[in-house]
Amino acid sequence: MALATKSLLFRSHQLSEPSMQLKVLSTNELENITLPSFTKKLEDINLFPLRPVGIDVLQVNMGKMCNQTCKHCHVDAGPDRKEIMNRETMGYCLEVLKSTNITTVDLTGGAPEMNPDFRWFVEELSKLKVNIIVRCNLTIILANPKYHDLPQFFKKHNVELISSLPYFSARRTDAQRGEGVFEKSIKALKMLNKEGYGVNDSGLILNLVYNPTGAFLPGSQTELEAEFKIKLKKEYDIEFNSLFAITNVPVSRFLEYLVSSENYESYMEKLVNAFNPSAVLGVMCRNTISVGWDGYLYDCDFNQMLALKVNSNHKHVSEFKMSALSKRDIELNQHCYGCTAGAGSSCGGEVV
Repeated sequence: MALATKSLLFRSHQLSEPSMQLKVLSTNELENITLPSFTKKLEDINLFPLRPVGIDVLQVNMGKMCNQTCKHCHVDAGPDRKEIMNRETMGYCLEVLKSTNITTVDLTGGAPEMNPDFRWFVEELSKLKVNIIVRCNLTIILANPKYHDLPQFFKKHNVELISSLPYFSARRTDAQRGEGVFEKSIKALKMLNKEGYGVNDSGLILNLVYNPTGAFLPGSQTELEAEFKIKLKKEYDIEFNSLFAITNVPVSRFLEYLVSSENYESYMEKLVNAFNPSAVLGVMCRNTISVGWDGYLYDCDFNQMLALKVNSNHKHVSEFKMSALSKRDIELNQHCYGCTAGAGSSCGGEVV
């Protein structure tokens, strides 16, 4: 697929409601596929406009730089990405936390640990007594000697870890995240277990994330968690707390995969047919606000990747105003089907 076509596909995915047409590649020709409007779905169940129930979580994207280049990555992160949050923007985030009742900060990327001010930021967050979540890809711990002490650093600041492990086998994990990633992930998990992470009654939380390797929806989170716990304990003596099953949202690299493999139409049909009104009530955009690496605000990190800023006059973290942002209309588009299919999906797994 030519680069120009990829760009067209990415932009086409942002076409406006009510009826969206997306240009996709099929047998070297572009076709129009019309999808039912997500907004209309919400109108039918009296949930449009969709609004927050509060803002409990500040999710902070610390940059798109990453030591991995995963095939499904909706952030399009990798070693060649230069976008990185500076300390001034982190300072604005700290001011927001000092002036509001937000209880949780969720640090993501890329690999957030690669931001040169990552440790400073975690130390400052720790002083505020907020719950700190770091989305760690595990292999970063082994990527460079300067990261080898991350398990001890996380423990010192009682950081909650959420780490991706697409499967409990090397073949499926490496197919999605890169050659050798599974072996490195297992080594990193052992290092974290040694510090007490994921071990019963330690108080150090280690959660894993499962997401499908192909164009299908995740299975039951409860059943997957039980299977992961049995397999990882038996084969590698590894423990963890919970497993989050997350649906792949058709954005960026995963969208390109769907198009190039001619799975886009069938995958979107699966999402639309699995639409669950109950899942809408628990989507993450209703209690979370996402801060981009440059400080701009979004309803979720998927909207961030599509450059859909919050529907508010307060679009940057430096002008954060809780009263206004808590009443905003949430920006919606067709990718929102990914969070409302089946049991629903969020950064914390199923929502129903």
